[in-house]
Amino acid sequence: MTGYAGDIELAHRLADAADAISMARFRALDLRVTAKPDLTPVSDADTSVEREIRALLAAHRPDDGLLGEEYGEQPATGPHDRRWVIDPIDGTKNFVRGVPVWATLIALLEGDRPVVGLVSAPALGRRWWGANGLGAYAGRDAASGEPIRVSGVRDLADASVCYSSLTGWEAAGRLDAVLQLMRDTWRSRAYGDFYGYMLLAEGALDVMVEPELSLWDVAALVPIVTAAGGTMTTLEGAPAPGGTASGEISAIATNGPLHTDVLSRLGRPTAR
Repeated sequence: MTGYAGDIELAHRLADAADAISMARFRALDLRVTAKPDLTPVSDADTSVEREIRALLAAHRPDDGLLGEEYGEQPATGPHDRRWVIDPIDGTKNFVRGVPVWATLIALLEGDRPVVGLVSAPALGRRWWGANGLGAYAGRDAASGEPIRVSGVRDLADASVCYSSLTGWEAAGRLDAVLQLMRDTWRSRAYGDFYGYMLLAEGALDVMVEPELSLWDVAALVPIVTAAGGTMTTLEGAPAPGGTASGEISAIATNGPLHTDVLSRLGRPTAR
């Protein structure tokens, strides 16, 4: 295999194992949910999925580093600066309430640059993946994948915009700018978490914006969006993901032609 094809194949194997665990616990009557120190929920599915992925990576990529949302960081031991970044269940609040919009996010970084990404949403029956030089795809599984591409919309008045909760934008001092962006576009919806970015990569919408993320929330999304022809930066215009594993990451993802306009509108906090 050339390039990242072997890593994509492994990511699918990790996702297959994760899906089997998470779907068995989705809407389970005995699902166990606790609160983490930051008061966000964690279920027994989150921890079980991450443990299984860690075990598989230890067997197949023992020299690579690993960062997971639930169990922290394990440094690389090999000569190359490669690190897998895992969110076992992105959208845990949806998961614990029985809403099917949640996914396992799997990324491979070289240094600080995400080069492989896979998003598996088994309750939706859909998976997305992409890598530098290999393009972006979506389908039920690896065998059914079809190429995906961002839209060609060039005017914000014709654009469909997706955003995260408005409270986060208010805390970031950019609520007025986000509301004006919604007013100036054709349509706005808050699909949340990974899903808006994947709809963007498929060309179903044109802009996805989010003010505060952690590395595991965004690392897998970047290779898919960019391989599909999109552009993804922080609110300051730096290449995504930026930031650190501890949080304080922001994201503007667009189809490309709209990026400069969206960035100019959201890039600076407004007075409060």
